[in-house]
Amino acid sequence: MNTRPDQPLRLGTRRSKLAMSQSGHVADAVRAITGRAVELVEITTYGDVSREHLAQIGGTGVFVTALRDALLRGEVDFAVHSLKDLPTAQPDDLVIAAMPLREDVRDALVARDGLTFEQLPDGARIGTGSPRRTAQLNHLALSLGKRIETVPIRGNVDTRIGFVRDGELDAVVLAAAGLNRIGRGDEATDLLSVDNVLPAPGQGALAVECLASDTDLIAALGELDDPHTRAAVTAERSLLAALEAGCSAPVGAFADLPPLSAPLEWGDPHADGQIVNEMRLRGVVGTLDGSTLVQLSTTGPVPQSYDEAMALGRELADEMLAKGAAGLMGERSL
Repeated sequence: MNTRPDQPLRLGTRRSKLAMSQSGHVADAVRAITGRAVELVEITTYGDVSREHLAQIGGTGVFVTALRDALLRGEVDFAVHSLKDLPTAQPDDLVIAAMPLREDVRDALVARDGLTFEQLPDGARIGTGSPRRTAQLNHLALSLGKRIETVPIRGNVDTRIGFVRDGELDAVVLAAAGLNRIGRGDEATDLLSVDNVLPAPGQGALAVECLASDTDLIAALGELDDPHTRAAVTAERSLLAALEAGCSAPVGAFADLPPLSAPLEWGDPHADGQIVNEMRLRGVVGTLDGSTLVQLSTTGPVPQSYDEAMALGRELADEMLAKGAAGLMGERSL
């Protein structure tokens, strides 16, 4: 960490409105913890300049590599990533010092005329750049007795919602967390239940990354870490890694606490007098047309360590592979 207190800490971030917003929230928290000024350093990634669809360029790391290179060159002190964009393999010289409290994990539908997913007409055109969403949306439509056409799209939130506003598409699907972070959550016409559409592993969570050698900064950033978010996301990413699937594979995963008779917030170990001591991990892999899904779940003790969270993910991945998940993902990649 830059040891001169009169010098600001440099936070590396992508240039998009969403990235700047979520990095800004982290910067505010770091200022409060350290008493240091924090400046945002805007960095353009390959994923920002490429016009190819994410599935074509691999997805894994396209929004991350330039930020990590800036860290390694000493141009920034730490970086903020959307955790779902991170490859599952962590470089030895970098460390995720914090995973702050997770936002809404659900996918959000923004549709014309305020329609929900169930109200969309047969043959509705829905924009998404995610094979995971494509597979599950098609499956959900089939379960409702209708078909949809999924249209691959790229671009920022304004661009994507613009396709609906201009009448090119009936709806688009975005991460609810992203809409919330830029103050546009009220534009969602439907929030898709995780019982119907599982999110991407790590969706709604952020990763605050710095050099593994910067012990002072690691300790400071660690104040932002939410243990339940870290445990859940680690289990989800372990599932993804064990399936040998990248960010662009049609894989959904979500780890949470099993439902109880009373509402429960992350970080609260009790509900209605009950001690919560289990975590449920759900995973899904499907064909893009939605005709076939492998969807399984497992429940185990709330992980108390990185190794326990990893083991939960590997356990479910093994079960999914035994049920034929590998054959539904196309080409597998690390």
